[in-house]
Amino acid sequence: MRKTIIAILILSGFLHGYSQNNSKDSLNKAKQDSIKMALFESKLVYPLLKAGVFSGVFPVEHVTETPNPDLTYKLLFELTLQNKESAAKEINHGITEICRILNLHVASGIAVKKISPVIVVHGKALYSLYTNKKYRNKFGIDNPNIGVIEDLILKTGARLIACGQAMRFLEISEQDLIPQVHISLTAQTALSSYRLNGFVQYEINEDKE
Repeated sequence: MRKTIIAILILSGFLHGYSQNNSKDSLNKAKQDSIKMALFESKLVYPLLKAGVFSGVFPVEHVTETPNPDLTYKLLFELTLQNKESAAKEINHGITEICRILNLHVASGIAVKKISPVIVVHGKALYSLYTNKKYRNKFGIDNPNIGVIEDLILKTGARLIACGQAMRFLEISEQDLIPQVHISLTAQTALSSYRLNGFVQYEINEDKE
């Protein structure tokens, strides 16, 4: 019995020490991650749009492959990504990715006037197009995407298209969406129409952050 008690005390002491060391390791890792993130952010540039840290671009030296600056870059974005409800206060991560792609084009030497973006939105990503009133009703805060969307339209002439089928399915009315949004019967015909007109399609459906 005495040996068992001693063994338990030794094990308890070991676990306590392990827990303390583990806690210190976690704190050290968090500190290192914080420093790394600060260095990461300090190197990023935003040549056109800023929609959070992850819309930034790293400058790259000695680039030997560059896009043709004389072409018109017709970019078609299919946005279906919607943040988790716990991240409703953040800019839609898909919109952030769209801004990053546009920043990359500008950083590569393409003039903004040569970039023609179209954003087709369907699925729950439509929530990101809500008016402040509708967004408050659903998430309890103002829509954090509106400012970025307005900036997108102002600086690039981006065209936003909502899928009418998804709107019906999710019971979203035209009045629920910000007035800059155009409505198509379906996302599918909008996508095929722009593809047939030479637009390069990007599927924004995975959270890359």
